[in-house]
Amino acid sequence: MTDITLPCIPLKQHGRSFFLLNMPAELVARISYAAIRGKDNEQGAVQRVLNSRRISKIKDFALSGGNFPNSIVMNWVEEGGLTYDALSNTISFAPKPQLAQLIDGQHRVAGLAEAMEAAEELKALDLPVAIYSNLTTQECADIFLAINTEQKPVHRSLVFDLYAIADEQMIDPAAARARDIALELSEGGAPYHGMIKFPGEAPRKGGVALSTVVTSIKPLIEKNGAFDQVALSTLENQSRVIINFFGALQNIYGELWFERQNAFMFAAGFSGALEFLSSRLLPYCVTKKSFRTEIIVDALSMTAEDLILQKEVSGKSGSEAQSYIFSRLDEVFDKGDVADEYDF
Repeated sequence: MTDITLPCIPLKQHGRSFFLLNMPAELVARISYAAIRGKDNEQGAVQRVLNSRRISKIKDFALSGGNFPNSIVMNWVEEGGLTYDALSNTISFAPKPQLAQLIDGQHRVAGLAEAMEAAEELKALDLPVAIYSNLTTQECADIFLAINTEQKPVHRSLVFDLYAIADEQMIDPAAARARDIALELSEGGAPYHGMIKFPGEAPRKGGVALSTVVTSIKPLIEKNGAFDQVALSTLENQSRVIINFFGALQNIYGELWFERQNAFMFAAGFSGALEFLSSRLLPYCVTKKSFRTEIIVDALSMTAEDLILQKEVSGKSGSEAQSYIFSRLDEVFDKGDVADEYDF
């Protein structure tokens, strides 16, 4: 089999040498494989069993024109099969299956392999590749852990904020809409004006992170979510319901609404309130055929003695605090006259 020669950059980090190079996706898929920990009895077996759902998502991402800028990391295991020429800074090898284990990128390679079957042009897609040679299992584990634990993903608030400028193919539509509602909630005169923490702002006590707002709103507005099931499908109607709900709470709290003692100015209060909106208040308002603020105020028969304060949830875990907020709202919820006899 004819050797392939590719330009490369030799590097060394902490005593380990490796090569960086550009390799077409078809070649990457042809020469690499995943050695599964606990299944394959060989040095360098650190990978997990492939996840078919993740592979399918990567396939769709590749077919939609997605980019793959992160390096595929390999451990070359073919003894004597890789030749480096220091004068030309090239490596040469005869391409065949199972020349190199995949230390990082096995799902990307598998997803691209499936995508190439549907779109042949992807075979020529340039991929950055890092190639180590003859690493031990411990060395492979060190590299795998460095990539998957030390190089932590960015904060979700930044991810959601970037949806405003990212290409459409990269965006989670429900999360992007939830971010739009978050912006409306934080506008002047809105119930959370100045209280939603966007990326780049100075840290402060109190207020709700954008990530919390988006992850709390998203289940309500995604396809087949709570709003969709009652025909609240437009951004305008969805945002109006949420703003009216928090506006009703703001009316009840009055001057205390923006104070730090108000539990709704913190993450658990916000999340617990939206859980209550989804499971209790939404069906109630549907039966009333109204989401007006005054209807919600009437349903929440809260007095000054009923206000939920942050000191009540202090010391509780996030999930405990959220459940407590839900329970306290449920206690003051006046469902009105509900039929207790049904015709079956």
